[in-house]
Amino acid sequence: MIETTHQINAVRRRVGTRVLDEGEARVTAISQTYDASIEDVWDACTNPERIPRWFLPISGDLRLKGRYQLEGNAGGVIETCDPPRGFTATWEFGGGMSWIEVSLDAEPGGGTRFTLEHIAQVGDDLWAQFGPGAVGVGWDLALVGLALHLSSGQAVSQEDGLAWTLSEEGRRFIALSSQGWREASVAAGTDEAEARAAESRTTAFYAPPQEPEA
Repeated sequence: MIETTHQINAVRRRVGTRVLDEGEARVTAISQTYDASIEDVWDACTNPERIPRWFLPISGDLRLKGRYQLEGNAGGVIETCDPPRGFTATWEFGGGMSWIEVSLDAEPGGGTRFTLEHIAQVGDDLWAQFGPGAVGVGWDLALVGLALHLSSGQAVSQEDGLAWTLSEEGRRFIALSSQGWREASVAAGTDEAEARAAESRTTAFYAPPQEPEA
């Protein structure tokens, strides 16, 4: 699939807050620079024929104010669209509502920086339990698919992706991603012990302990 340590180190992770009309929300932000033009990255992120090649099958009306649905995952409404610079959308899953903001920036030295901010009103208890890794690890895994697709032009099958996440290397990736989100949480002011406890629970959620072989 991908070189785990390189991919983990290529990603920037940040945790913050934002005040919405509905009240304060937590922001989980992830970004990575790709060796691709801004037009190519935009197309990979918005073309309904390309999105399934690295993320999930998608249906709906992928234009301003249109509604989309990711197979087996979130759906929502595209709220703003500024090609090829970015878009915002609601992220509706499991009866809850949050928001995503995707921005693309051409890097001075070449390539394109992709940044995604996931903005959600999360209760203190749930945040203390899992921290930013609850969504952050999932986005880390999505960026693996995007990195592979942009570097090769090929599709990443869901079957291969799932098999990799269940492999020893995939489990190591999840653990390192969870650690990265713990570090971002501490940098944002979370107590170290609390952040480590949330990291442990998040890692166990994404990569449950394996049963010993008989």
